[in-house]
Amino acid sequence: MKSVLVIAYYFPPSGGPGVQRVLKFVKYLREFDWRPVVLTVDSADFPARDESLLREIPDDVPVYRTKIFEPYDWYRKLTGKKAGTPVDVNTIPSSGTRRSATEQLAEFIRATFFIPDARIGWFRHAVKEGLRVVQQHDISALYSSSPPYTSAVIARRLKRLTGLPWIAGFRDPWRGFLSAPKRWLIPDLVDRYFERHTYLECDRMEVAWTGIRKDFAGKYPDIPVGKVIHLPNGFDSDDYPNIPPVRNERFTVTYTGSMYGKRNPKAFLEGVREAVESGRINVEELRLQFVGRFGDEVLQMLRDPFLAPAISVLGYLPHSESIRRLLTSDALLMVVDDYPGNEEIVPGKVFEYIGARRPILALAPEGAVSSLIRETRSGIVCSSHDRACIASAFSTLFERWKRGERLIEPDEDAIKQYERREITRRLSTLLDDVTRNTR
Repeated sequence: MKSVLVIAYYFPPSGGPGVQRVLKFVKYLREFDWRPVVLTVDSADFPARDESLLREIPDDVPVYRTKIFEPYDWYRKLTGKKAGTPVDVNTIPSSGTRRSATEQLAEFIRATFFIPDARIGWFRHAVKEGLRVVQQHDISALYSSSPPYTSAVIARRLKRLTGLPWIAGFRDPWRGFLSAPKRWLIPDLVDRYFERHTYLECDRMEVAWTGIRKDFAGKYPDIPVGKVIHLPNGFDSDDYPNIPPVRNERFTVTYTGSMYGKRNPKAFLEGVREAVESGRINVEELRLQFVGRFGDEVLQMLRDPFLAPAISVLGYLPHSESIRRLLTSDALLMVVDDYPGNEEIVPGKVFEYIGARRPILALAPEGAVSSLIRETRSGIVCSSHDRACIASAFSTLFERWKRGERLIEPDEDAIKQYERREITRRLSTLLDDVTRNTR
């Protein structure tokens, strides 16, 4: 059995959706004759923590944790935020939102000095430990999980020092993505150098959605796009407990994940309000659950006085409890970020929703998410700009629930192809390919 060094900042006890992809790869790779060895961080400033996920790491998987310099305590002090406040959900404001002078200064510092991202303080420690681990475990290949893009920069250095083949994994595009800072000329040139040379020097890239491949091809047409392989996110059937069907007293719609900036519930709440005001629905018959981490602007939206009797904000929950909330809901809410180019975005959460076999009301453009939901027959899609569609779809689901009817008829064959075990098998094939002609 060959060994692969997995370089990932987001790894248990980190929580949130970003950790699931690499955790499931680590969980299932051994079934396909690859032994993962993990290089991650120690005492990091994770946006969310979920200690329960530590139980999913196989006992015989070595995990090496190194030091990291995290700048976020300094950021909180500069911007006047309380200690421990999650930074990521409040760094991407909605259109038209004004930043304070200290926030503008903090963003300038972030854009100028933290390249490719604020986790660059991990680089030196990770490279040193990575070299030691490569020798100790006779590593045959490298795999990096990004974002943060620092993981890819670390893997690039290790590839240069060891000559090992490297697969660079990406859950999101790099420069120009909605979460990326707006850099001025010199920092942007440095960031572009890191991005280009990561794409150029890796042996393969695997991307979680096809829009990342299109972004790559548009930026660097001189680099062969054939090296980029689409491995979608997925769901793990082992995560879903056998819960008997529940008949809720109120029509329960649940959102799980993060919301901030251009990903917000405004259009959904307006659509529900329209459905209630039409007289078709009594607000007292609704429960709208929001589970996760939310920016200040989103929390303000969720204080809507008209829908207050129905809205429940639960905050971040352990992954197992989040799954249980999905399974005991009548419908699930999916919101794709509202910005140009969003038709290519596929949040990892949508696969978890599909695996729950509960009807999805998706606010998304015509594109990847809408195609996926129609392919699996998992729900209804409306544009976030079409309030009438949202109101009608919500009312349709409510009325079917009220009559005790089945809300959707999912396509089981289409759904099964998104099992995490199957996606990991495909990653193992890539690892076999890149190591076929090496030691």
